[in-house]
Amino acid sequence: MGLLFHDHLHDEFGTWPLAYIPYGGADFGEIAAVARRVGDGDDGDFHTAWIEAGDRLVTEAESCAAAGHDNSARELFLRASAYYATAYHPLYGSPVDPRLLTAFGKQRAAFDAGLAIGDTPVTPSRIPFEDTTLPAYLIPAPGHENSVRPLIVFTNGYDATITDMYFASAVAALRRGYHCLLFDGPGQGEMLYEQNVPLRPDWEVVVRAVIDHAVASPIIDPERIVLSGWSLGGHLAPRAASGEHRLAAVVADPGQWSVAAGARALGAAFGLPPEVLDDPLSMSAQDAEAIMSAVQADPALRWKLVSRGFWVHGVSDIRELFAALDEYTLDGIGERISCPVVVTAAENDPLARGAGVFGDRLGDKVTLLRFTDAEGAGEHCEMTNRTLLNRRVLDRLDEILAPGSHT
Repeated sequence: MGLLFHDHLHDEFGTWPLAYIPYGGADFGEIAAVARRVGDGDDGDFHTAWIEAGDRLVTEAESCAAAGHDNSARELFLRASAYYATAYHPLYGSPVDPRLLTAFGKQRAAFDAGLAIGDTPVTPSRIPFEDTTLPAYLIPAPGHENSVRPLIVFTNGYDATITDMYFASAVAALRRGYHCLLFDGPGQGEMLYEQNVPLRPDWEVVVRAVIDHAVASPIIDPERIVLSGWSLGGHLAPRAASGEHRLAAVVADPGQWSVAAGARALGAAFGLPPEVLDDPLSMSAQDAEAIMSAVQADPALRWKLVSRGFWVHGVSDIRELFAALDEYTLDGIGERISCPVVVTAAENDPLARGAGVFGDRLGDKVTLLRFTDAEGAGEHCEMTNRTLLNRRVLDRLDEILAPGSHT
């Protein structure tokens, strides 16, 4: 597919919502209109165009709500939330851009307004966690609001939000009859933007608090709780399953046994010797400066490693980032996973290259689902064919959770 947006990074961010079209989170014409509005503009123009699109939908949603058109109002509020969520990706970084915080506030307000409409309104909740609370939404499957059903807990990765996860994953699961729980953990959404809480590798501690919260609900079947993670969540979810054993299954999309291995490969590509890869904090000032010069010269790499990486991990230089990434591995603990694992691997997704390690280490606990270019699903997180991804994953979960199943 050719570029919709002139700038490559804008195109990466701006076409992400294409995946949400089948689930009501976007429409192609609206995305294309935003792209035309941005034109050759900068990050500020990208932000403004998406905010204007979201504001337009909110205005229409409010009119629909006032006229009693609840279905339309709900759809418009939720879609506006997705557009606000798209607006601020180029603004990532520390210190936090005030425009990001404003857009995130609009996103949350629109999402909450949409979920509040309907026969069974969904209200935000808070999960006690250490000395703070995590934002969360327990959304019952339509038609099963008072029924005990299996639950899928969805966890994000580096830069997606609850809104993104709702459209990319939860809508399909809700239609299938699964209750869904969405939350922000450390380093994600509200926890990063407003509370300045960085990411942490011990995701089992985070998920333990989330499961404690979930099982208190009378509509949740405590024997059929699934944890599903996408993007970096494809590492965080199995990491959580290594220490939280109330899970009936875990989904890793894509499966990433060791983020640390990818970071070491990147360091090696930059010419770092093995002894520095073993101890990134020992990196010389000269090597650190050379790497940063290369990173700053590549807009995509600069965004991933500096704007996002430094901020999300709460670090201030490349040495600290490599040291932080070194902690994200299942080596030595992954074998503790006791539940079935559904692992995805898209053909062109570099993060999926090590997905086969799960089968090597965990044997028949693992189902590996491969996705290809020929199916239109060969890119990161199968974003150009989420319907295929969701169908195959949910079919497998149906099998795993079926009464009497031992698969």
